Amino acid sequence: MIKQRERPNMDDRLRFFEHEGHRILLVDLSHCTAREVEEITRRVPDYVTTQPLGSTLILTDFGGASFDRDTLIAMKETAVFDKPYVKKSALFFKTSPNNRRRGNREPYHRGWRCEEVC
Repeated sequence: MIKQRERPNMDDRLRFFEHEGHRILLVDLSHCTAREVEEITRRVPDYVTTQPLGSTLILTDFGGASFDRDTLIAMKETAVFDKPYVKKSALFFKTSPNNRRRGNREPYHRGWRCEEVC
């Protein structure tokens, strides 16, 4: 019997980590269903609002995640609510297999140079 690849549990998908002296919130939405993305997204303010205003660094991995209307609404609401707490944010996602001009993953960032998040 072949074992399925182990998926992180919900608690592991939202966590702070240290990188070069910076504390960064990782929001790992990789390979999540639309329902899981919505659930995790709605938990982000629990982490962000514990930090001082304008101080939180966020890295979100959307690789292989699924989205629906409710997911996008949750993401929009969370972004508006968290905005005063966020210093910089970066989103990471996989591109379609047909788009190979810039590689397999594309960063989108607000305030970070690509070298800082890639």
